[in-house]
Amino acid sequence: MEQTVTRPKRLRGTIRVPGHKSISHRAALLGALAGGTSRARGFLTSNDCLATLQCLRALGVEWSLTDEQAGSTTLEIHGVGLRGLREPDDVLDCQNSGTTMRIIAGILAGQPFLSILTGDASLRSRPMDRVIEPLRQMGAELSARANDRLPPMTIRGGNLRGIRYRQRVASAQVKSAVLLAGLYAEGKTVVEEPGPSRDHTERMLRAMGVDVRREGPAISVQPVDALSPIDINVPGDVSSAAFWLVAAAAHPDADLLLVGVGINPTRTGMIDALRKMGANIDVLEERSVGEEPVADLRVRSAGLTGVEVGDELVLRMMDELPVFAIAACAAQGRTVVRDAEELRVKESDRIATLVPQLRALGVEIEERPDGFVIEGGKSMHGASVTGSGDHRMTMALAVAGLLADGETRVQDGNAVGVSYPAFWRDLEEIADPRTGS
Repeated sequence: MEQTVTRPKRLRGTIRVPGHKSISHRAALLGALAGGTSRARGFLTSNDCLATLQCLRALGVEWSLTDEQAGSTTLEIHGVGLRGLREPDDVLDCQNSGTTMRIIAGILAGQPFLSILTGDASLRSRPMDRVIEPLRQMGAELSARANDRLPPMTIRGGNLRGIRYRQRVASAQVKSAVLLAGLYAEGKTVVEEPGPSRDHTERMLRAMGVDVRREGPAISVQPVDALSPIDINVPGDVSSAAFWLVAAAAHPDADLLLVGVGINPTRTGMIDALRKMGANIDVLEERSVGEEPVADLRVRSAGLTGVEVGDELVLRMMDELPVFAIAACAAQGRTVVRDAEELRVKESDRIATLVPQLRALGVEIEERPDGFVIEGGKSMHGASVTGSGDHRMTMALAVAGLLADGETRVQDGNAVGVSYPAFWRDLEEIADPRTGS
């Protein structure tokens, strides 16, 4: 599906971004293991999260989705307990969702039956050895194709032992898989992180009665007999908000309010990086929703300047780097992104995908093994571009179209359904109908 984007005269409006994808996944997975019914209001009904729900149904978990007012959806999931999952009759299809495959692997490692996980062509090219290694150390039997590196992946679980595992690369998905397997293991399970990664799993486990402890870079859990059900409001996803933060900060006449956005400090690297560029972002009405910090974000036009980002800051904005590149195109001067090798093993090789598309828009960009360099401040011009089926790449290129001269034709427009089904509707609503560059 092709979408045509042109630069509007101005950007105005209030957006309630969709529910947090990472928290929606975890609400479903942990709710399935609880001893009772859990509810998650504002659940994200994206393709990825629906893939998680379908896997859970195949494992014997019943759930329902109810549409509420203001377009919000509530998930009600009837937990079967930690040991109530049943062996699936068929292969579990995780579709395009690496989160589903990696985190559910930790749960299945604790089950006394065989499971097989697969996905679409994109997911089958993404590395799973990083989760296979620690779960094997805990005693589960796992194998995969390409020398135990790529899906499909088979798991025969049970009889786990606690381990102390030091991650080479910080990954919330791998950390979550090991901690969830640790709920079934004999003895304490400890994960040491080389840097901070998102902590949604730890927060939710605490809310469900698990004694999760952090000492410096180490997070630990002990085995438990049961999880308490949860009743939560899912905050808006800052990764989805990032597209509008960049659009408004870089557009010459913009004023947007983003309502109810999760501002977990492990996820706000994009806000910090844009402020470093000079973006005008106000954090309003800070509050807590369950275990998660939430706020409204107001963003207005600002003159951006190039910056260098790397290390811990890049880790906290990895998912947002494709659209951060669009901010770099609009910023005066050079922007350098380093320490972002992880971009090469996302839904696509996001560095290799990004470079030719931005060049098609007239951007001067240099590809590097761990990132890229953009010489910003020059006008972009419309072109036909593609995110190669990668949802975040597609939305980033749409934001570029809001800033470029002429028409930008974005291919694979339906890819946004992976994380932000209402993206094109929201884009249309904030773009002033009296268009004109």
